[in-house]
Amino acid sequence: MILRSLVLLLTLVGGSAHTADWGLAQLMRMLADNAGGRVGFVETRHLAILDQPLTATGELVYIAPARLERHTETPLRESMVLDGDTLTLTREGKTHTLRLRDYPEAAALIESIRATLAGDRAALERTYALSLAGTAAQWTLDLLPSDQAVAKVVLRIRVSGSKGEVRGVEILQADGDRSVMRIEPPRR
Repeated sequence: MILRSLVLLLTLVGGSAHTADWGLAQLMRMLADNAGGRVGFVETRHLAILDQPLTATGELVYIAPARLERHTETPLRESMVLDGDTLTLTREGKTHTLRLRDYPEAAALIESIRATLAGDRAALERTYALSLAGTAAQWTLDLLPSDQAVAKVVLRIRVSGSKGEVRGVEILQADGDRSVMRIEPPRR
């Protein structure tokens, strides 16, 4: 559950638009321009053990370069805050704190998440094979794990957006479960 939640932190907003020839370098530059922000989200999880998908809503916060927050409002109030190497999960009045270095697969995923938000292509390519499709106005970036430990958990992360803004994240897990997150435009 924690590892799945860590992967879902991959969802936030980007920065300004560039009009140069479109490609991975330009996308990474646009994402790197992002200092952070707040966005609303709606996430639908399709789990093999359930007949119906689960839907959650809330707010995501990214503060460059190392702080990620996910505050879920429905169906249950909970928060996850990743600051540096520390993950704090608060649910039903109980708080759990973890050090990422104690969970190497999760740490690899988190570093890839941070690298995406920071536009750090070199860091991404240490763990994932990258594939970009579309145009600056409507793009899709597939992250396919090249790290075997990560591949045992996640088959693909598909990030979609427009210009420097991430607008959706789909995560396909190795066990067949899938989550789709729709991200609202940033609050300015």
